[in-house]
Amino acid sequence: MARIVFDLDGTLIDSAPDIREAANGLLEDEGLPPLSISETRRFIGEGSPTFVRLMMAARDIEPDRHAPLLAQFLDRLKGAVALTRVYPGAKAALDALAQAGHSLAICTNKPEAPARAVLDHLGLLPRFAEVLGGDSLPQRKPAPEPLLAVLDRLPAGPAIYIGDSEVDAATAEAAGVPFLLFTEGYRKGAVHDMRWQATFADHARLPELIAALV
Repeated sequence: MARIVFDLDGTLIDSAPDIREAANGLLEDEGLPPLSISETRRFIGEGSPTFVRLMMAARDIEPDRHAPLLAQFLDRLKGAVALTRVYPGAKAALDALAQAGHSLAICTNKPEAPARAVLDHLGLLPRFAEVLGGDSLPQRKPAPEPLLAVLDRLPAGPAIYIGDSEVDAATAEAAGVPFLLFTEGYRKGAVHDMRWQATFADHARLPELIAALV
């Protein structure tokens, strides 16, 4: 059976509304205009430090404010679960993959505590043998180390990574792992500009795509 590792934000869950609310709380305290949902989605992908840096640049906040604003953002992110939704069909696909005997795990650039909190809130946490966040290792995606570390913790078997973005595609390529692209997430560019083994817009297709690969 396969070792199937998922990205989280934009792949299994639409968390941009909660991330936006956490960011806009900071901006409101600064007396600055809120982020739009499109800005929020555009800034997601490379971890919280990069998200806050992009938010600051978009609102002309001095770069030397990064450390305190990041700390405040991370604190707000811990409870940012109320607006997040699981993509249609994702729960059923996870159940089908688990019933088929595959090992499931998460490799995300979201900090581990908020990642576990939102998975628990949505009832998804028990489905995953491992959850590795953007602060779990010194490296974060697109470096291959996080994905390889998760795979090392799972039983032996073919490896597959599933994500929604250029960062995920680059991570899979660097790790030498086949990549499946969810096309309805937070990617920045065109699907044809990324390397993947298959794409899907509906999570219901995942079991058949996995079966074709393994």
